[in-house]
Amino acid sequence: MRRFFFLLLLCPITLGSCQKKPAEETSPAENATATVRPAPAWQQHRDLSYRVIKELPHDTRAFTQGLIVHAGHFMESTGGHNTTWLRKVEIETGNILIERKLSAEFFGEGLTELNGKLYQLTWQNQQGFIYDATTLAWQKNFSYQGEGWGLTDDGTHLIMSNGSSKLQFIDPKSFRVAREITVVDGGNAIDQLNELEFIEGEIFANIWQTNRIIRIDPKSGKVLGTLDLTDIHAKETITHPDHVLNGIAYDPESQALFVTGKCWPKIYQIALEPRDK
Repeated sequence: MRRFFFLLLLCPITLGSCQKKPAEETSPAENATATVRPAPAWQQHRDLSYRVIKELPHDTRAFTQGLIVHAGHFMESTGGHNTTWLRKVEIETGNILIERKLSAEFFGEGLTELNGKLYQLTWQNQQGFIYDATTLAWQKNFSYQGEGWGLTDDGTHLIMSNGSSKLQFIDPKSFRVAREITVVDGGNAIDQLNELEFIEGEIFANIWQTNRIIRIDPKSGKVLGTLDLTDIHAKETITHPDHVLNGIAYDPESQALFVTGKCWPKIYQIALEPRDK
């Protein structure tokens, strides 16, 4: 999957009462707060397709490795020879608001945000970087074993892929592996797990060099379903065999879902729909 190497400088980059109320005394506001949002309709189906809602601009220099939505903006980690960036980008315009370039020693990989911090992986250096999620100011490095591919989180742990069928749940303070799951579908282990996104209690994982995203139970590793993104991007516009689907971002507040690929000219906001048999 990876053809290049790069890197981040290892220093800051330039850059009342304890009694429960009786039910009749509960205020409307408290009731509203306690309301649980119903599960999205797409979770009732195993096999999903998509409908494009909106096409958004995307920098064709961006060899997308990790994409998230945070505080109303895209955060993107890219890879490539001297084109590895961590960026904060306007969703509607594609304008780059903040950019941190990694030096050629490192190859940028997956990205996630947890508790106001951005965590970025690198491919083969076994080094990751932590930044302030607002300013993108570098804070410190962290280490892990093996290759780094995709990264997401469940609100408690970082969840990392390494190209195999394994997903590791990593403590964000000690960076120790808390647990590991094997992703299986019908008894078969599924490898080449790449870009990850935690969506409505499931892990969405892009399968490297395919147009398929699988939905994974984070407890068991069982594949819950698939998302077929065939034809979402015109093949004639792809100028390199590595310019494949790789980029999943979800805004839990609006439930907006976005996908893109390496060096694609667009990011697509999509709606999930049952796939016709």
